Amino acid sequence: MIDFSLTKDQLSAAEMVRNFAEKEIYPTIKEYDRKQEMNPDALPRMAELGILGINIPVRYGGQGFDYVTLGLVCEELERVDSTLRVVMSVHMGLNSMGLLQWGTEEQKQQFLTPQARGERYAAFCLTEPGAGSDVAGMRSTARRDGDDYILNGEKMWISMASKAHHFLWFAKTDPDAKPAHAGITAFIVTRDMPGLTTGDIHGKLGVRAGSTGWVNCADVRVPAANRLGEEGEGFKIAMSCLDNGRYSVASGATGLIRASLEASVKYAQERHTFGQPISQYQLIQQKIAHMQQWYDCARLLYLRVGWLKNVGIRNTREASMAKWYATDYSFQAAHEAIQVHGSYGFSDEYDVERYLRNSRGGIIYEGTSEIHQLMQAGYAFGERQNRPLRCELPAYDEAFWQAEA
Repeated sequence: MIDFSLTKDQLSAAEMVRNFAEKEIYPTIKEYDRKQEMNPDALPRMAELGILGINIPVRYGGQGFDYVTLGLVCEELERVDSTLRVVMSVHMGLNSMGLLQWGTEEQKQQFLTPQARGERYAAFCLTEPGAGSDVAGMRSTARRDGDDYILNGEKMWISMASKAHHFLWFAKTDPDAKPAHAGITAFIVTRDMPGLTTGDIHGKLGVRAGSTGWVNCADVRVPAANRLGEEGEGFKIAMSCLDNGRYSVASGATGLIRASLEASVKYAQERHTFGQPISQYQLIQQKIAHMQQWYDCARLLYLRVGWLKNVGIRNTREASMAKWYATDYSFQAAHEAIQVHGSYGFSDEYDVERYLRNSRGGIIYEGTSEIHQLMQAGYAFGERQNRPLRCELPAYDEAFWQAEA
């Protein structure tokens, strides 16, 4: 029997986050979007409410919820503002869950625990000015020097760049490795390390109320104890982290579809032309029906990924499909929402203008839609498969997740 019901704990977590986003974030969202600044109260409040460690075990400072709950939380956050979901994708999906999967017990206590408590914020440093989809083309280097590594390089388009305390940094320890990705290694870098600098990027099309920028390492000395995994495992670690990031992007984009749907239904019932609400016109109804279809499909896709994570099954293909579908159709839903709103949709007086701008980023980050199409074709032709990693994301175990250390 297939059970699509959610537990009381999952629904309660989603309701808590929904109330927070609607009451504390939504009233000022236009202000901070226009100023291109992050709401200074957002991160502290997310930490206070336990959102920044929602699905991390209690023994590591988290709330002990399962992976499905993470998806529900991301949906509720992006329904109000993409900026908050981006925080979860980076701090939680790309960094904290990577530490949970690959970190030593010492690394979990030192870095994961304060992140889950919201005492420290985290970022993920993979993309470079000349290396995005081509991860193996990165130019950052890490040279062993006794008990340390010396890191050099620059990362670009890093969410939380100017806010994060901890950075999961990827660099080549063997620039001559064949294949090239076999020479990549992962490191935990902290903001207080000499030689690390960051800066913000302004003038973005969307997610303007969020922190996006660059991170530079100039002869940054990092203890070997901060290496995540073994030398040469960086590419595997990065790809496994992207599985988690794509899950959060997919669930968040589903919330954006829902936001476009809700805004369009409300406007269509209020707006009258030729003596009747525009909701009575069949072409408007068609747009609403499509949005509902896209929302239902996207939600089912991401919930399947959450379930796979809960039972400990690798979900690279499924996370890719969920992310590809949800982000493509969040953009389409926002586009149709503007059409429903007519001229008003072209103004930031209404939220749908922001939805369209924010939705465009999801089609690029965490793997472009073109990359995901190639991945899905590879799986269909049998050229790709979910090969086991040395270390897998642990399946959800309620007794362990909710037990004190």
